[in-house]
Amino acid sequence: MPQYATRRTFLTQASGAAAALAFSAMPFSRVLASHKPVTVQDVINLVLKAGNLQPIPNTVDTLKSGSPDQEVTGIVTTMFATISVIKEAIKLGANFIIAHEPTFFNHADKKDWTPNNQVIAGKAALLAEHKIAVWCCHDYIHAMQPDTIFYGFLKKTGWLPQVQLDHDLTARVFNIPATTLGGLVNHLKSTLGIDHFRVIGDLQQPVSKIGLRPGAPSSESQVQLVEQGRPDVLIIGETREWETAEYIRDGRLLGHNTALIVLGHIASEQPGMEYFAAWLQPKVDPLEVHFVATAPVFTWV
Repeated sequence: MPQYATRRTFLTQASGAAAALAFSAMPFSRVLASHKPVTVQDVINLVLKAGNLQPIPNTVDTLKSGSPDQEVTGIVTTMFATISVIKEAIKLGANFIIAHEPTFFNHADKKDWTPNNQVIAGKAALLAEHKIAVWCCHDYIHAMQPDTIFYGFLKKTGWLPQVQLDHDLTARVFNIPATTLGGLVNHLKSTLGIDHFRVIGDLQQPVSKIGLRPGAPSSESQVQLVEQGRPDVLIIGETREWETAEYIRDGRLLGHNTALIVLGHIASEQPGMEYFAAWLQPKVDPLEVHFVATAPVFTWV
């Protein structure tokens, strides 16, 4: 999907070949029937097959720790494999974390991203000590039909009935029952469990046409959605303040009424990883799949 292309276009990892190899592996049902231990690679294979996915060249969706052939004792899905999430996985007896975003603080998860990084070393050591595998599932989860992250957000907010899945998931523009910007803010706080987020607009202005861009796609794609779809409000995960936010501000000063809601990256995509756990659980029984929420990173003062 074009809006996520920047997450995969500028790196090449040899482990991409392993993803392609996955499609020729033993089906998961046969793994269970054989009474052999279920491995990390078995679960990855299942996700790719059940999602009807084709190998993505140069994907970031690779193992960040652990081994493809290690036995899986349980699975955790999450946004970020933070230290807190890792410790919760240990408590749950789950040694396979499927995270949507990078584990080592940079796009390619390069452990030598900065020289002698003690935080990266400490995190890698914790994962190694407890033999925990971490797989990034970013590109593939967005490539599912429908996009699992987008679907999970719509499910969490109760907007699935308003969306035509064969059309609106591409357009990312849809209508909800008429409300005010303030009413929409309260709805998002309630359904997503968010206490604070940033808004540009008049809380009394009427809104019904929504433009939605979870996560951190390019500002160009966010602005293009507004230019083409003319939503009453654009809901995003994050943006550079000098791009989409300033575009919205100046647009309003010129008489355009599109408002902006910036939820934060975690809040905007986490419902998708929660839904992914529910999607995966029946496919890997009797293994247990746990969704572990990634806590907000900032404290509001």
